[in-house]
Amino acid sequence: FAASKVFHSDYTYEKTMAAVKESIVNLGYSYYDLYLTHSALGGKEARLAAYKALLDAKADGLIRSVGVSNYSAKHMEEIREAGLEMPAVNQVELHPFCQQKPIVEYCNKNNIVVQAYTPLLRGTLDDPVIQELATKYSRDAAQILIRWSLQRGIVPLPKSSQPQRIISNIQVFDWKIESMDMAKLDALDRGKDGAVTWNPVDAD
Repeated sequence: FAASKVFHSDYTYEKTMAAVKESIVNLGYSYYDLYLTHSALGGKEARLAAYKALLDAKADGLIRSVGVSNYSAKHMEEIREAGLEMPAVNQVELHPFCQQKPIVEYCNKNNIVVQAYTPLLRGTLDDPVIQELATKYSRDAAQILIRWSLQRGIVPLPKSSQPQRIISNIQVFDWKIESMDMAKLDALDRGKDGAVTWNPVDAD
């Protein structure tokens, strides 16, 4: 599954289309499965120009699905109001401490898949609630966080360079977190204050 992003510095129609074509050449393949705008920075006009270029690249067979990253409901509504096809995916920072509830609600209502980047808190897994549940379920803390995402209908994107950790991260489909324990994780939400990355969802 090949995916890439266009950065806001390339948010014109021409630059975005050129970036897609150059990226495909570098990939050595004929298309991307998913191509996203990297953020909502750059302003409405620039965002829409880049997004329109991605849709046209999809029409040309260069992209299978078009998505966005770090978009709030406001930014996705701009796409709807412009009469354009809605994104297949919105990729945002999302974990128990930063649950992005308004964005998730909007995406769920509009059949947009929510992908969670930084679902493992950049390795800061020492919260007592997470550790308590890891012990209870005989799982590691990362597995607790990944399983929480899955049970919330979110697609987590955990990263690791360690083979054993990659294997561990996919061992999350044959067990569940009980509802009372999901509620404990849900209660960790601190909104925007819980973010551990730049989280630019409030861009103008």
